[in-house]
Amino acid sequence: MDFLLSRPKEPFFLSCGFLETHREFPVPGPQDDPRFVLPPAPLPDTPETRRDMAAFHASARVLDESMGAVLEALERAGLASSTLVVLTTDHGIAFPRMKCNLNAHGMGVMLMMRGPGGFAGGKVTDALVSHMDLFPTLCETAGIPKPGWLQGRSLMPLIRGEKGEVRDWLTGEVTFHAAYEPERAIRSRRWSYVRRFGQRRAPVLPNCDDGPSKSVWLEHGWRQQALDQEALYDLVFDPAESRNVLAQFPEEADFWRNQLEKWMRDTGDPLLKGDVPPPPGSRVNKPDGVSPRDPVIQYD
Repeated sequence: MDFLLSRPKEPFFLSCGFLETHREFPVPGPQDDPRFVLPPAPLPDTPETRRDMAAFHASARVLDESMGAVLEALERAGLASSTLVVLTTDHGIAFPRMKCNLNAHGMGVMLMMRGPGGFAGGKVTDALVSHMDLFPTLCETAGIPKPGWLQGRSLMPLIRGEKGEVRDWLTGEVTFHAAYEPERAIRSRRWSYVRRFGQRRAPVLPNCDDGPSKSVWLEHGWRQQALDQEALYDLVFDPAESRNVLAQFPEEADFWRNQLEKWMRDTGDPLLKGDVPPPPGSRVNKPDGVSPRDPVIQYD
């Protein structure tokens, strides 16, 4: 707020990050009564998961108030009409089978934009878009040439109402978080194909932040659950991605498997050569641990 109210020289770029909604969450207030809070899929509806989600709500309220303060400062500084605001995040929320997973709950993030160039009026689009699409969108909005090496696609045809989609499918990847867990995914409106690499077929628990919802799953045997090397999900009949229909739809599985492998080749994915070693200087949890707070291995 101080920067925005200091009459910054234009044009300027300001990156404003927030701790919320990372864990640990604050204590829920009266607005976050766990009796009336439904945990997100795929979590069971229990008193523990309700309390966990209520605490997430409390964190989201703090985030909302903080973002509102920034937008208010833009208004007070007279910069709102000439400043493009992009609000997004990097992964799903910190609950089991969400953050660090390549299903809709892990890959799906918020994206809201406000400002000049058509980003006004409360327009909503359900088109498939990627973070890679922001760079060419900013170039087009600012009226500057986009670099030829960009792989993203401008969102402006969606904003202008010229198209309903700019992509047929999206890709996702995770290699390291707290621990090594190499996965790749490709998804369309109808299908989600997820492939795990390496030999491990059990959950990598350090990649899930500790919390009451994680504890519920651990108490019921999450550590012993087996994971499929390949999975195909029908997002129309199984939006929670809980039933692998790979064997039921072999032609779809072959198509998306081939599309994923082509994308990996086109992008020079290091997994094509085998396991990816930890980068020098990294601190990595063991995959068979339980918590990201467990002792780590330091790689020099």
